[in-house]
Amino acid sequence: MAVASVRRDGGPFAALVVKDGLVIATGTNQVTRGNDPTAHAEIVAIRDACRVLGDFQLSGCDLYASCEPCPMCLGAIYWARPSRVFFAATHQEAAAAGFDDSFIYQQIAVPHAQRTIPMIHVVDDWRTRPFEEWGGKLDRRRY
Repeated sequence: MAVASVRRDGGPFAALVVKDGLVIATGTNQVTRGNDPTAHAEIVAIRDACRVLGDFQLSGCDLYASCEPCPMCLGAIYWARPSRVFFAATHQEAAAAGFDDSFIYQQIAVPHAQRTIPMIHVVDDWRTRPFEEWGGKLDRRRY
């Protein structure tokens, strides 16, 4: 799938989601084809699998990826909660091919205002209001 993606002007990444031994969703890197920086193969496959299952979690599913997930995909994987993740190429092998995401891992430890893209905390009296509203909702669906 990853090789076929490259041949169709996509990125060299692919992923699929399996439940009960059946492939329920697939995804290939669509970043440049769709001008969407979030359209990594794992994200595409997770979105598709969630639509198929009608749920925002992938309980009982396995995710297979052609490469070790990047930080964004890793976050999405933890939110989706599959049972296991299998990957082929390592992030070091991806970096050697020009897909180096080590700077993102490094940025997490840097203070907000000193990051490459500065993150400015805006202190506002209303900043926690959405959480208060959420906490008061009797019909909220936890995730």
